[in-house]
Amino acid sequence: MAENLHGGTDALGVPAHDFSTNANSCGPCPQALAALRAAHAQQYPDPAYTALRARLGAFHGVDAARILLAGSASEFIFRITAHAARRGMRHVLLPVLSYGDYAQAARAWGLECSAPTPGPQDAATLQWACEPSSPLGQADPALARWQAEADGQLRVLDCAYQPLRLDGRRSALPAGAWQVWTPNKALGMTGVRAAYAVAPEGAQAEVAALQALAASWVVGAHGVALLEAWTTPEVQQWIAHSRTQLARWKDAQIALCTALGWQVVPGSLANYFVARWPAEDWPRMGARLAWLRREHGIKLRDTCSFGLPGAVRLGVLPPASQQALGQAWRAAQLLDMTT
Repeated sequence: MAENLHGGTDALGVPAHDFSTNANSCGPCPQALAALRAAHAQQYPDPAYTALRARLGAFHGVDAARILLAGSASEFIFRITAHAARRGMRHVLLPVLSYGDYAQAARAWGLECSAPTPGPQDAATLQWACEPSSPLGQADPALARWQAEADGQLRVLDCAYQPLRLDGRRSALPAGAWQVWTPNKALGMTGVRAAYAVAPEGAQAEVAALQALAASWVVGAHGVALLEAWTTPEVQQWIAHSRTQLARWKDAQIALCTALGWQVVPGSLANYFVARWPAEDWPRMGARLAWLRREHGIKLRDTCSFGLPGAVRLGVLPPASQQALGQAWRAAQLLDMTT
């Protein structure tokens, strides 16, 4: 069975210093947490999510009919890939470096994966983009290409990290693409699984087809509460304030990684970045990551699963966690010299 690789909690429990996910480390958002505590867990949500879809539609300035609820971004990735396969598509275009679930879902349906090539792309493909990208946190060149090409293709923009762009800006979102939003990352509450997609204008048939592929009550009462809180001015203000804090922590964390001899990949717009380890540490990378996790409660995300060996992706954490990382790495270096 193929393994889906993710950061966060593992068989050892919750890491004391979890650099392996991109969740907002200023969280959990207090206002969203209060909404979850007040959720009506004794009742099913409205299976059509009528009020929630209207609320999300108003938040994005679109008709509620264009809002499609999802159990998570990963659930939607697998669902829209199944839809693409049912439409007869046999090919998926992925960013050169990207989240593994895009390719995992494609393989599950026997679809071929490749990176985009120069020039017009075949319309009979499912095309993915993510901005800021993962793992690098950079601009995705696919967006400019999508703006220039004709509509009518099945394109999906993963907006997971749009709210965590530390410059506070939003990417220019292509009109003809689906958008997938996962607010739990920006709210620092990834344990609550809930997401939604915004369909392109005029995609009613696609919305109906994807809705037919969904299970009943794809989002539970706590997910509904999270998504409702996401749309409120108070929560959006909290996110804006957290971006300021994360930007300060990010500068310090980049300086730490540089001092440790790691090469930070430039250009990250978000609350995470990639750093390459010194080449001499690559052969023992797996063992070193396991030792850091086991002995110091520090979890880093190996970027091999993204197609980038010899490096780690680090979510930005507070100063205490950064200090723990620096001390643990120096202890590892001393241990190497004495063994």
